[in-house]
Amino acid sequence: MNKPITAMADVQGSADTRRIAINKVGIKDIKHPVRVKDRSGREQYTIANFNMYVSLPHDFKGTHMSRFVEILNEHEYEITVQSFKNMLAEMNRRLEASSGHIEMTFTYFSIKSAPISGVKSLLDYEVTFIGEMTGNTPIITLKVVVPVTSLCPCSKQISDNGAHNQRSHVTVTAKTNGFLWIEDIIDLVEKEASSELYALLKRPDEKHVTEQAYANPKFVEDMVRDIAAKLNKDNRVAAYMVESENFESIHNHSAYAMIESS
Repeated sequence: MNKPITAMADVQGSADTRRIAINKVGIKDIKHPVRVKDRSGREQYTIANFNMYVSLPHDFKGTHMSRFVEILNEHEYEITVQSFKNMLAEMNRRLEASSGHIEMTFTYFSIKSAPISGVKSLLDYEVTFIGEMTGNTPIITLKVVVPVTSLCPCSKQISDNGAHNQRSHVTVTAKTNGFLWIEDIIDLVEKEASSELYALLKRPDEKHVTEQAYANPKFVEDMVRDIAAKLNKDNRVAAYMVESENFESIHNHSAYAMIESS
C-alpha cells in the first residue's frame, strides 16, 4: 500500500529575522548551448557560460535556485538579444525579485580574409551579454574582447632596425541605446590597432601586416583614446569602458590603460 504524499517543508521560502537584504543571489558558471545571429544573417551555435542573480529582500531566507535552471532550459537554443531581455524579465517575475542580473559569456567566431592572398579563416572573440533589470526597464551591456597587434612608437623611434610589437587584448564594454552588432565593436577596434590579427596568413600577408604595424605604431594610451573617440560619436552607445592590455614582448609585465565614460 502506497504511503500518502505529504507536503514538503519549503525552508527557502520561510521568513528571515536578521533584516539584511542580499544584493545578488543565484547560480554561477552554468553552461548552456545558445544560438547567436551574426551581422551577415548566419547563425552560430556555441556554448555560453551563464551567471544568473536576483536581489533578495531582508525577510526572505533564500531564493529558489532550481527556477534559474528551469528558465534557462525553457529557452533552449533560442537566446537572442530580445529573448535575453525576456528571460531577464521572466526571472524577476518568477522569483518575485525587484532586480535581476544575467551574464552570458561565449566564444564568437568571425570569418576573416587575409589582406593579400584573401585566404579565409575563423578568428575567435570572447563576447559577454550583461542584462540588468530593476523595475520594467532592462539595461543591456555588450562586452567584447578583441585581440590585435600593437607596435611601440618609442621602440620604433629609438631603434636603427625594427621595433618591438606585441599582441594586445582590447576590451570594449558598451551600454547600448540601440541595436549594436558584435562585428560593429570588432571592426571599430581592429581599425584603431597597429594591425589586425588573422588565424591564417600566407607569406605575402605576413609581409603586409608586419609593415602595416610598423607604419602605424600605437602606445596603449593611443589605443584606448582612439577607440574612445569613435565611441563618443556613436549614438547607439550610451556609456562605455575601453581597456587595452599589451602583453609586452620585451618586458615581463603587461602595459594597461582604461577609459570610462558614462
